[in-house]
Amino acid sequence: MELKLCESDFRFMCVVWEYEPLSSGELVKLCNERLGWKKSTTYTTLKKLCGKGFAQNVDTIVTSLVEKEKVQSYASEHFIESSFGGSLPGFLVSFLNGRKINDSEAEELKRLIDEHKEG
Repeated sequence: MELKLCESDFRFMCVVWEYEPLSSGELVKLCNERLGWKKSTTYTTLKKLCGKGFAQNVDTIVTSLVEKEKVQSYASEHFIESSFGGSLPGFLVSFLNGRKINDSEAEELKRLIDEHKEG
């Protein structure tokens, strides 16, 4: 299963992830408040994402079938691969773009690098 979501589908799923389990009626209300969506847009998106295996609607109770972290991981890997030829250092140079990081951020990055080193 491909874990790629367009921006609007991701924002919809963020509502599901934050409030699940929730009734489809509550989802309509939340999507109206947070995304400015009409009832028909919410139900169309819900049906589409249920069909793709991201969510389920059982007896009007909506829950996710895929973790948010998995979708984010897929998106970031795909972005780095397509935009930077898979180069994490290339991505970081572009992301920082001359911006300075504080000691705490530097230490956290060092810790993460050490944690994910091969060998």
